[in-house]
Amino acid sequence: MVARAVGVGRHRVEAAGVDALAARAEVPAGLGPAAHRDPGPGPTLREAAAPGLDAPDPGAPPRAHRAVFAVTEFRAVFAAHLLSLLGVVVSELALTVLVYDLTGSPLLSALTFALGLLPYLIGGTLFAGVADRYPARRVLVVCDLLCAACVAVMLVPATPVAGLLALRCLVAAIAPVFTGTRMAALTDILGEGDLYVLGRSLLRIVSQSAMLIGFGAGGVLLTVLSPRGAITVTVVTFLCSAALLRFGTRDRPARAGAGEGGGTLLKESLSGARLVLGDRRVRALMLLFWLPAMFVVAPEALAAPYADAIGASPAALGLLLCAMAVGHIGAELFVGSALSPRNRSRIVLPVAAAGLLPLLVYAVRPGLPLALPAVALAGAGAAYVIGLDQWFVDAVPQELRGRAMTLLTAGLMTVQGLGMALAGLAAEFFPVHQVVAGSGIIGTVCTLLLVAEVRGTAPGRMSDTEGRDGADRHVTSR
Repeated sequence: MVARAVGVGRHRVEAAGVDALAARAEVPAGLGPAAHRDPGPGPTLREAAAPGLDAPDPGAPPRAHRAVFAVTEFRAVFAAHLLSLLGVVVSELALTVLVYDLTGSPLLSALTFALGLLPYLIGGTLFAGVADRYPARRVLVVCDLLCAACVAVMLVPATPVAGLLALRCLVAAIAPVFTGTRMAALTDILGEGDLYVLGRSLLRIVSQSAMLIGFGAGGVLLTVLSPRGAITVTVVTFLCSAALLRFGTRDRPARAGAGEGGGTLLKESLSGARLVLGDRRVRALMLLFWLPAMFVVAPEALAAPYADAIGASPAALGLLLCAMAVGHIGAELFVGSALSPRNRSRIVLPVAAAGLLPLLVYAVRPGLPLALPAVALAGAGAAYVIGLDQWFVDAVPQELRGRAMTLLTAGLMTVQGLGMALAGLAAEFFPVHQVVAGSGIIGTVCTLLLVAEVRGTAPGRMSDTEGRDGADRHVTSR
């Protein structure tokens, strides 16, 4: 579940969370200061975005994370995020215990956690159109109320185990729609510049911290409450989140007209996914969120068998599981507070490329004194995500932003689940330390290739033919 926390907020990217291949810290043409404005001619979807929002000054001095709290609506979003996240973590732990108590099956207990990841791709692909088709506040409130209703049914003693797992899937399918809608709504609340980047960063930091705190709080609650009693906490947090969003944020119109063009919601969702993934620039940026995330989860997914292999204590296992989150939080705080927008942009490619290299330490089967800083440094690779957030929002037009953000979230969670599964499969045939080191090597090679693609899609670097094709693709899809 710590691995999941990484996914929620990090794009190792969630994700992230989230490149050495860019041996220099300079950003290629088009990705420097001008990248904070509309890219202009080229195959990016951003061509049709609303021009009314001013771009930030990339050379401006850095602003601390606390600057976003001056925005009243963000305070409501932040509080709702914190409440619902803590509730979800507590409920996941309690539900796992409940399923095990009812069945005595370790498989079904573990499956409860897995079902928190698997439905993301389905929900994020099939229901992404909701994020742009309806007003954001309405979507967020309804999602919270639906989740509260699902969790409330879990409290009914007559609910069978199959029903508990099905409800868990439904909550997980709703999650990417909620998260994508909230990410897109932040551009309305904070604008498309530095405040948006800092707001996203702060929510990721809270996600990492709340996961660690939430598991501890859940453990304490389970010592004084039954599993169903602990799950009740989640119902309350979802309802409080809905109330905060309903009364603490403004009601804004939908980005795209409901039923635009007479299409169904499913058709709009799938066409939006095709349009987003069909744009070379947006696709490359999205993959830069996803790809490192798939490989960086290996040390977390294999923390227990590795701790056993080196004879580490249960306390040491806990440290291994916390190290990546600590590195991630530290990187987010430093980059968000100490670097200007221009410098955040400059470090995206170098840091993304080098982010998985610390995992190579596992090749020598290190003990805890070496493994802990290596995992923490891999977590600190999230430093590139803050600048990447700005590039992504610059590349996607407002009317597609909700669908793009939902797809980004769904893909991030899915690839991390896939990465954990592949790491576990590989560990069946190879020593754990070799699997982790191999993840670092393969992931770095793949990221280097992807960075070359990101450079090639930089505004101004595309051929005239590619630019016309991209523009045509956007016009015909509207």
